[in-house]
Amino acid sequence: METLDAYLSATHGTKSSTVWLADYRTTTLSPSGAEPEEALGEQLGSAMRAFASQTPVVEARDGQSLARLHLPVSAWGERVGVLSVGLDADRVPAERPRLEELAESFAVALSAAYRRTDRYHLDRRRSGRLTMAAEMQWDLLPARAYEQPGVKFAGQLEPAYTVGGDHFDWAINGDWLTVTALNGMGSGLDAALLTTLAVNAMRNARRSIPAGQSRPGDLTDQAVLAADAIYSQYGGARHVATLLLALNTTTGELRMIDAGSPRMILVRNGQVRDMALDAQLPLGMFGDTRYVEEHTTLNPGDRIFVVSDGVHAAIRPNEATFGERELSRAIRSTRLQPPAEAISSVMRSLREYHAGAELADDALIICLDWSPRADP
Repeated sequence: METLDAYLSATHGTKSSTVWLADYRTTTLSPSGAEPEEALGEQLGSAMRAFASQTPVVEARDGQSLARLHLPVSAWGERVGVLSVGLDADRVPAERPRLEELAESFAVALSAAYRRTDRYHLDRRRSGRLTMAAEMQWDLLPARAYEQPGVKFAGQLEPAYTVGGDHFDWAINGDWLTVTALNGMGSGLDAALLTTLAVNAMRNARRSIPAGQSRPGDLTDQAVLAADAIYSQYGGARHVATLLLALNTTTGELRMIDAGSPRMILVRNGQVRDMALDAQLPLGMFGDTRYVEEHTTLNPGDRIFVVSDGVHAAIRPNEATFGERELSRAIRSTRLQPPAEAISSVMRSLREYHAGAELADDALIICLDWSPRADP
């Protein structure tokens, strides 16, 4: 951060800079490398607006020569935080385009730095400490959002600081985006260990195809290898409810295996409906289990939500489940929001359903948008 501040001052004439990092719930920002101060607190509102809108926010007061520019820091669709810089107000129009480019480059560098230092992890968790299980789940995650021409997706795990068995994984290989939603049996560390085994088994299957025989988008090998690995370790006593998806980002072809409780919901032309798939056995329940892919094709503009049972089956005493009462309405309300905002809105509705209490079960939400790529 110190190097960035010195570069900004020397190259862009900034008077000050602050890097804000999103917490694990993506509901607030914390300044990196400094204790919160009153001056920073005054900037937080504008920084949050830039983070939520993913557009620069200029903060300038009449009669003052100094302005503050708040720039979203996002890497390939994942919202990392905000870069706030103070500079002379008359320099903002000239410096803004270059500073926007710098914020994009900084986001990539910051994402890489997470693997090499604990500094930014510490900054992100000022509002709470992660349990050991949550530490494993967040560290296992490649990123919680991704964008490329034609496709956008984002996911979130809750309760963010104590999540155990719920998880999602993804990879992009050529035209194929593979996304898996997992719900490991049990709770806490036991569930996290089980889910970690399943995720790494599926990654091993994806990465072990001999050169020249690539089968991107194939899900059966991933499901079978993960199921065999879990059964070999637990003998059928533990299993992982899993939904496996592979989307061809060019054609919209969608391959699916429903091996458990995560539920898939299609939003098409403003209508919300469940996508009923053939229920197959959760991974690891029995030995030598075989799985069969199902296929469909998405329409341009389609949106898919994937939710775990901690969302659709969430209950309160003497009331209908969240899925029966609120889920469809919450999803419809997100039709104009990008995936990252959409999952935040649905999670907010889930917390309101729980009347502000901590979620009783792990909850996972994924939102994925597809449209054909525009011709160059």
